[in-house]
Amino acid sequence: MVLKWAGAAIILFSGTGFGIWMAWRWRARLVALETLRQMVYCLKGEITYSRAPLEEALDRVGRRESSFLGEMFSGAAQGIAQGQGETFSKIWENEVRKAESGPHGGILDPEDVRQLSGLGNHLGYLDVDMQERTLLLYLEQLELTISRLRGELKERCRLSTALGMMGSLLLVILMY
Repeated sequence: MVLKWAGAAIILFSGTGFGIWMAWRWRARLVALETLRQMVYCLKGEITYSRAPLEEALDRVGRRESSFLGEMFSGAAQGIAQGQGETFSKIWENEVRKAESGPHGGILDPEDVRQLSGLGNHLGYLDVDMQERTLLLYLEQLELTISRLRGELKERCRLSTALGMMGSLLLVILMY
């Protein structure tokens, strides 16, 4: 009888924990997208006002942020510096893929990753004005995603926590 109750408690705790973890992932995605927005604004400033080359601009922005996004920007700058004959879009895509497969890879949605990869296709070979417009277009898309996520965040967090708890409770009831 004690084992039954212990098993039920473990199922309840794990289901609730899973729901809380899912809510944390929603919040972490919002924080990552807001950080990315800030970094792209800084990159735009470095390119537009400082007239820094893309490698230098990416490195400066990447060093300011200690998250996986900072590593991605710094890695792209290092890829340009190594100059192994690859285009910037290929270097950027590799860095995005590396960040996606890293320990923080599940935070961004596939659509976020697709848009971020697409950003690299239009940077590096255009003049400063076109790079600025490209960054502004990406920032507009990012802003739409952030505002939609902010609107849904509270509801999704509450829903995932409740579903985790209720799902595990249903499983306990069905098992006993």
